[in-house]
Amino acid sequence: MTPRPASDPRALKAVEALYSPAALPDPYPLYEAVRAHAPGGVLHLPEWNAAFLTGHAANRAALSSPLALSGQGMGGAPASDGVRLLQGMMLWRNGPDHRRLRGLVELAFTPRVVEEQRVLVRALVHDLLDAAQSREAAGTEVDLVAALAHPLPARVIMTMLGLGAGDEERFVRWSGSVAELLGGANQSAELLARIDADAREMRAYFRDLAGELRARPRPGLLSALAAAQDGGERLSGDELLSNAVLLLTAGHETTSNLIPGGLLELAAQPAAWAALTADPRRPGVADELLRVVSPVQLDGRTLSGPLLLEGTPLPAGTQVQVMLAAANRDPLVFPDPARLDWTRPNAARHLAFAAGPHYCLGASLARLEITEVYAALAERFPRLRVLDPRPPYKPNPVLRGPAELKVRLDG
Repeated sequence: MTPRPASDPRALKAVEALYSPAALPDPYPLYEAVRAHAPGGVLHLPEWNAAFLTGHAANRAALSSPLALSGQGMGGAPASDGVRLLQGMMLWRNGPDHRRLRGLVELAFTPRVVEEQRVLVRALVHDLLDAAQSREAAGTEVDLVAALAHPLPARVIMTMLGLGAGDEERFVRWSGSVAELLGGANQSAELLARIDADAREMRAYFRDLAGELRARPRPGLLSALAAAQDGGERLSGDELLSNAVLLLTAGHETTSNLIPGGLLELAAQPAAWAALTADPRRPGVADELLRVVSPVQLDGRTLSGPLLLEGTPLPAGTQVQVMLAAANRDPLVFPDPARLDWTRPNAARHLAFAAGPHYCLGASLARLEITEVYAALAERFPRLRVLDPRPPYKPNPVLRGPAELKVRLDG
């Protein structure tokens, strides 16, 4: 057997640095260090049976390839309650099985349904900002994560799903547990035990929900999902549970991380903030923020067959790390990539929502929420100041976002 060539030790060291907790506040220099060892945007490490993609073209090609499969590690994972919950999500399915689940969900998640949420989103944003402004006037420091970034997307997706508003705190906690499980880093026995407990609680909450909703429909996506059929196929009880949790988590985590992450970028780029306050509803704001902030930093695929990516041959079985945040700052596609430029003509080419068959179903909802949030902030608080430019981050390198963000709204 021909021995595998040894990779450059500097490349191995650059990759290892990505997974250090110290990388969370600012991983972008580390992505650039990996990019320096990735010809064509592909760093192949044969001894790890892995490839790390930094280039926009390589990432898009991998995400779009039928050979790059999602969730292949799920089948062999221990059957914990948390893992069982994940296994039913369309996120981890491929081919016809994925198309069946996605097709059923798409029947209930149409552009018309999303656009109908604009009035709700706008009202919620202003209600939450009113409350934050009142707390500030009373002398209470405003944490925009707690005041806006967490409650807004939770309330929107819960309303769309048809879930009770009284359960908001519990749903946000569940969403956080699923996000931590998806993040896959620093999972202590205590954390895994809590995640499993939350998974059991979710299963109990949604138990028999499919039959109940089919018998007694109520407004919201869950009833639509329960009733949706395509060629006689419909979601099983477990599939309804898992994909309702997926929508709840995806609908919450991306936007809740983007809101504070975007404000941190704007605090560091005052010219971009000034341009936004001068024209709060200018087009392209959501896509440029998504490109620069990349609330989903990384994803993974397993190759079911050999694949040539930008001149680099990768054998079947290779574990491919799709580095969305690095792709979104690829200087070959986005000149001066770290700069927020509201006039950037190709900002919408970002991969913040992935690409290919697993392109994010909630992309239009996330864009709507981001547009409304930043328009309201720029209109109401043009002198807004971030008080701590180096806030603590959640210990999640995949769904990356500040744990808190202290601001002064009225300057």
